[in-house]
Amino acid sequence: MTTTLDRTTPRDLAAESPARLSLTPRTTLAGQLDGAWWPFSRDLEAELPPLAAALEEPWGRVTRVTVNPARWPVVPHTVAADGRVLHVGWFTEQDPDKLILLSYTVGRWDLLVVPPETAPAAAARLMTAAAIPGSVLTAGVLMANESVIGRGARDARSREAAWEGEGGACMSPFGEPFGRSALPLSANGWR
Repeated sequence: MTTTLDRTTPRDLAAESPARLSLTPRTTLAGQLDGAWWPFSRDLEAELPPLAAALEEPWGRVTRVTVNPARWPVVPHTVAADGRVLHVGWFTEQDPDKLILLSYTVGRWDLLVVPPETAPAAAARLMTAAAIPGSVLTAGVLMANESVIGRGARDARSREAAWEGEGGACMSPFGEPFGRSALPLSANGWR
């Protein structure tokens, strides 16, 4: 038997793939967030250059980034991106699920950071919710809401698995499942 190992590191994956973004459309409605970003890893040195490159056309040149260090194991002071330098800062008071991007000429943008390990369905819900123009929901509220939705979905799958594990049928008094044909006929002949 042959085993193939994937030697692609998170840094390689981030450099090869475009940034996963969902941005709020340009509108006069100001909301709490300007969109969402779903990085491939928690490596800021690998993840920030593709993000800055993806945002340069719609928003302008990003010069500074701030994060909360609670979600990032290493926060470098600077990150090289396309021959320039992004200055990275951190604030423990900043929402841990938010990334703030700054530009000298254009302004500030706040993005929800969808954790890299998030399931695709949950990430899609979060990215869509963060890009709603004029939304008053903060990054922390969106993540808390998704936690509740995810727990409900897991509980539903668990109940369905239990139902299917029992054969999806009624149980006899002796603990054996029995099918519809074993049910007695009702007065009208329906089971």
